[in-house]
Amino acid sequence: MLHLYCTKKLLDRIGEKPGMESTGESGTKLAKWYATALFWKPQIALLVNERTLLPVLMTLAPAKTLATRFPVHLAEVLLLHGWRPDQIEGELRQFDRYELLKTANRSVLGIMNEFAFLAETHKHYHGTNDLQRIALALAQTPCKPIQFQSPSQLIAAIAVHGIDLH
Repeated sequence: MLHLYCTKKLLDRIGEKPGMESTGESGTKLAKWYATALFWKPQIALLVNERTLLPVLMTLAPAKTLATRFPVHLAEVLLLHGWRPDQIEGELRQFDRYELLKTANRSVLGIMNEFAFLAETHKHYHGTNDLQRIALALAQTPCKPIQFQSPSQLIAAIAVHGIDLH
């Protein structure tokens, strides 16, 4: 199950009421995702994994289908980070259902705010709207409290060494 913790501005765009708390375990290495809206043209969703801080950028519209469209975008990003197709398939198999929840981790919200700022900077500095390129650049950002230097290094270590995050 995909647990998608959304900011208020994103929940308003989606138009669904969030659950109060998670109803179950995900069973995936990348279980919990935080998401917000970036009001670019076109509008973008920024999703950040709670455990690895891996960022994913995707178009927001149509907002109501964000959770069902997300696994395809995640698969593309994981492939770029060295995950094998069978690893990706195993992870995404668990995303057969989803829950929308209110954000609960202020640390991840802080990282999302930094990523939103850096994404805007990267977009303008490099003159690109390529969301995968921007997400890959964000993944190189040094982040704490993860044990690796960046989300990119951690996600690659999971792919290569099968590190268990539980």
